Amino acid sequence: MRPALIALLVLLGPAAMAQTSQLPAARGKYIFDAAGCAACHTDTKNKGKRLAGGRALKTPFGVFYSPNITPDPQYGIGGWTEDDFRRALRDGTAPDGSHYFPVFPYGSYTLMSDGDIGDLWAYMRTLPPAAQANKPHAASPPFGWRFLVSLWKALYFTPGPYRPNPEKDQVWNRGAYVATALGHCGECHTPRNALGGFQADRIFAGAAEGPEGGSIPNITPDRKTGIGRWSKDDLKTMLTDGMLPDGDFVGGGMGEVVDNTTSRLTGPDLEALMTYVRSLPPIVHQVVKPKPSGKQDDW
Repeated sequence: MRPALIALLVLLGPAAMAQTSQLPAARGKYIFDAAGCAACHTDTKNKGKRLAGGRALKTPFGVFYSPNITPDPQYGIGGWTEDDFRRALRDGTAPDGSHYFPVFPYGSYTLMSDGDIGDLWAYMRTLPPAAQANKPHAASPPFGWRFLVSLWKALYFTPGPYRPNPEKDQVWNRGAYVATALGHCGECHTPRNALGGFQADRIFAGAAEGPEGGSIPNITPDRKTGIGRWSKDDLKTMLTDGMLPDGDFVGGGMGEVVDNTTSRLTGPDLEALMTYVRSLPPIVHQVVKPKPSGKQDDW
């Protein structure tokens, strides 16, 4: 939202501000933060332009570079329609019909509601364009063969929005949506098999080799290898301030998640997220070496 418009709304009073908060672009900004778009699509390390892509995402299958998602008509998504944008998130398909590599977490974003996708699109259209070309991926065969992604999708991808669990309450379902659709926590915290599919019996149980080569901790409530010894306040402090129960702070990718995503959640969404995570079935899966305290809190 433009500063001049914000100033005008402040002068008009709280009622005008409240109405503006319901505008699609304003709601889309919140979805943008909750989905963690800025971290992956900005090459911060090399001082790249915001959302102009070029960030190297190192995986066991090769190095993939995030694309430009600014409204630039030549290098970004400025020539896209809202339907193009929706297909990218819902189906993992580009406007030309080709498949996106699943390093783009459309396996999670497909769970987003139509309303949230539309609001996110409205916000994306307000951003400044950046004329920066995309970098080609550096993935060895067969993982760099795009046509094979259709087979991967047949094995591991189920498109469609999140369907609430009727056996759970509204808070739990909202937390599941924030964690699995917007926050796409499982994309990093779930180990994958040799073909890049989730190991279904270890959802959220951590990965020995995660994005950018580091290990990703077990976030199930297992007391020995997960976060089962954490209190609710421990979890809240980590998600809002990045501080771990032992006084250390998260770094790397999780540090970005805290800065760009979890610390920006509303109070109700943060509460819902914690409710969902703390309800996960505990899974014994030792990923990182425990600290002398016996707590599994390395990030």
